[in-house]
Amino acid sequence: MHYVAFAIILMAYPGFVSWFRSNPRKLHWAYFGLGILPFTLNSWNLDGALVNWSAWPGYTKGIVITMEDALALAVITLHRKPGGMPPLIGYLIAYMLAGLLSVFQSGVWMGSAFYPFQLLRVVILLAAVAKIASDERALTWLAMGLAAGVAYQAYFCIDQKLHGAFQTAGTMGHQNLLGLMTEFVLVLLLAILAMGSRNRVIMLGVISALVVIGLGASRGAVLFSLGGVALFMVLSIIRRPTQRKWQVVGFAALALALTSPLIIKGMNNRIGQIKQAGGNEGVDLERQAFERAAKAMFADHPMGVGANQYVVVANAQGYSKRAGVIWNWTSRAANVHNTYLLVAAETGWPGLVAFITMFAMAIIAGLRFAFANKRDPHGDVVLACTVTLITTALHIQYEWIWVLYQAQYTFAISLGIISGMIRARAIERREIRRRRLAEESGPDREFGPLPSPAG
Repeated sequence: MHYVAFAIILMAYPGFVSWFRSNPRKLHWAYFGLGILPFTLNSWNLDGALVNWSAWPGYTKGIVITMEDALALAVITLHRKPGGMPPLIGYLIAYMLAGLLSVFQSGVWMGSAFYPFQLLRVVILLAAVAKIASDERALTWLAMGLAAGVAYQAYFCIDQKLHGAFQTAGTMGHQNLLGLMTEFVLVLLLAILAMGSRNRVIMLGVISALVVIGLGASRGAVLFSLGGVALFMVLSIIRRPTQRKWQVVGFAALALALTSPLIIKGMNNRIGQIKQAGGNEGVDLERQAFERAAKAMFADHPMGVGANQYVVVANAQGYSKRAGVIWNWTSRAANVHNTYLLVAAETGWPGLVAFITMFAMAIIAGLRFAFANKRDPHGDVVLACTVTLITTALHIQYEWIWVLYQAQYTFAISLGIISGMIRARAIERREIRRRRLAEESGPDREFGPLPSPAG
């Protein structure tokens, strides 16, 4: 059956291209789809596998494609301009190649090959978003899709809470994954509002994001999401204070006040659960055991053990046992709760250097663009995505879930927006320089010497 689903998604690509070319006025739904699909793929079963290893203990289960991939390819095909590779995509490609290199270090090469294929899909989404990022209408519809996706998850979170769930995960399977994805969305939606938008779907998305974070009761999601909002608003006002931004600050404060009972109650429940389990000390000891196993693995295999292999190697080669990881299914089937250590253990120095460089260069480029273009309202959108990358870079020191494709989709959208805005500004400046040179050179230099008069 998974072959049929794979074939359907492959055929969706030419179907999207044909339909949108015939109905160009409907193209905004493609942008909306890019935003909503990362939050709905799981529950709508919009994926298909050419190779399906559903029992594999790694985080990537096969050669999988999703409807998001087909739609992203269609957007690239339908938008021939701007051409060329967008800025920053090369760093993601370098990380993908490091994952591909790790295949040769793997004891189960096929299992490792799943991960660079997944990263290839992330590269495609980044390229698609970069194509449309500088189009304000397209950006608004992309943001509306993200807002609708978070609202969709908020509905399921509320339903789960009403049915007695302690921590709600929506349809994403785990509250930490949903929380990390929501981090990417919340600050971006506030930035769209700061640009002057009064779109009600986006406003609903902000409130829904706070509901999701509150009901999920993930300490990391609460800390880094709210910290990201505060950091963005401060930097945005420093960058260029406007009356609209102060209005957005007021809206964010009101939304937070309305949802704070959920957040406070969720955090209190989470703290109570930790105390029943032995307190923070027990949690910290388990985390330290995971980290000891990952560090030992990295020390023994500086080129990595192979992407998507951590759980297999940690158990088969005794790293978890020697590090003192508890002998139960939940612990022994889990990855180290630190993305940097997971990347280092699996892809070695090449992967770790590429991974850190990818984040660092994107953050530097985003901050430079935002503060070098203070009068450009799109700079606030770039700033929002950059702040999200900063908070994510901090958050993933305590989480491994960044390596899941759903989280990487939201990462690709943020990176694509930054890349697209930078490229658009570079094209604009080249065009301005070209026109100035043409004006300064005059007709003689532009068109060559005039023919001598006949006579």
